[in-house]
Amino acid sequence: MAKSDELVKYITQRVVHYIDTPKDERKERRAQSRRREPWSMKWFGMIPFAVSLWVDKKKRRSKKS
Repeated sequence: MAKSDELVKYITQRVVHYIDTPKDERKERRAQSRRREPWSMKWFGMIPFAVSLWVDKKKRRSKKS
């Protein structure tokens, strides 16, 4: 019985918090959560980023020479 009361209390708090926040702030949060990381980062982590930095460094060195 206590768990259902806690659940109702939690849901009520979330709804009240949602209603109290201004519409602009909610839109901004939604826009931030929709930003996605590139698929290469999602699947392979930092390895593609590190390789791209390494390749860029090699290209810059070859241009200077």
